[in-house]
Amino acid sequence: MYMDNSATSPVDQRVLDEMIPYFNQNFGNASTLYTLGVEAKKAVDKARQQVADLINADVDEITFTSGGSESDNMVIKGVALKEIQKATEDNPRNHIITSSVEHPAVMESCKFLEKFGFEVTYLPVDEDGLISLDDLEKSIKDSTILISIMHSNNEIGTIQPTKEIGQIAREHNIIFHSDAVQSAGKIPVDVKEQNIDVLSLSAHKINGPKGVGAIYIKKGIRFEVLIHGGGQEKGLRSGTENVAGIVGLGKAAEIAKDELDQRMKHNQEIRDALIEKVTAEIKDSYVNGSLDKRLPNNVHFRFSGIEGESLILRLDNKGINGATGSACSTHDLKGSHVLAAIGIKPALSHGSLRLSIGPENSIEDVDYIVESLKEVVAYLRNLSPLWDNNTDTYIGDKFEKEVDEEDLDRY
Repeated sequence: MYMDNSATSPVDQRVLDEMIPYFNQNFGNASTLYTLGVEAKKAVDKARQQVADLINADVDEITFTSGGSESDNMVIKGVALKEIQKATEDNPRNHIITSSVEHPAVMESCKFLEKFGFEVTYLPVDEDGLISLDDLEKSIKDSTILISIMHSNNEIGTIQPTKEIGQIAREHNIIFHSDAVQSAGKIPVDVKEQNIDVLSLSAHKINGPKGVGAIYIKKGIRFEVLIHGGGQEKGLRSGTENVAGIVGLGKAAEIAKDELDQRMKHNQEIRDALIEKVTAEIKDSYVNGSLDKRLPNNVHFRFSGIEGESLILRLDNKGINGATGSACSTHDLKGSHVLAAIGIKPALSHGSLRLSIGPENSIEDVDYIVESLKEVVAYLRNLSPLWDNNTDTYIGDKFEKEVDEEDLDRY
């Protein structure tokens, strides 16, 4: 039972069928002039339109990349390198605003730029994982060149107020970038209505192939190019086009758009049933993140007194695939920076479980998941030094420390 669609998702058969001819039949280089190349170019152009339609962009505002991480790096570093060239003695043009719960692709790009003298403000979030618009306004300086706030969080699923963030950015003439890797194809994303200047998305989160993504760049936005070469993608991203992958992204985007309402209803029904049953039937279980401003396919639980990796492995033995948090940080033994940012103590954050729903899941899965969770959580608590089995209560607080600056300074 696969419930880790926020990490990656299986390729839809309709997507695969569309891609296959571009591996060994229509395999031409899209930059060549003969028929094979022309056919490949047509397929790339079709996919560009399909992606543009998903987010209400114009077709020439879409550039293909290798995925969300490349798109995030492209805009953050590219804007920084472009704007620093305009620096004056009075205005260094070196200030970036982001949040404390961003994906590592954004966080690490910002940390990289700090080594070269850029200043980054990491906005705090509340217990639901939401930034404060007042904090955003107050953090803006004359030197601010970019605001990068994710559309929705990859761990706890909280959806940020992008329309309002974009409005503030426009009032101050600052570029607004949003990492929408978890949102695009899951909820309505409209770059025009939501005042977004640059947006990142990825194919493999919406039942498309891995290794391909896109970046929306509003007309008029300029930044330095990071990948130089043959000038593909209007010179913004050189390298021979991954035609089959791009075709897959386009088809996945088309399906996601056509089936968006149906998928949202399906996912939300399963999500809400999981939240209701788990929190009612398992003592000391909680939901991390906002209950109402939440992706319909995301559930993020916290179980006091257990350790997340053991939970994942025992659920795997029962045929259930979930995650402790973000797949990109699976090998990081430190606690989640997102959970630290919303004020969850380290020992409690390690007892978290993310279940992310996809089209392959059904409401009939819920009872089996809940019964499995009840059994595994009880087993792990019986072994846990953080749980008193005589009183059936959590006693981890006496070993715990409050979330402090050291926890948050990791990012």
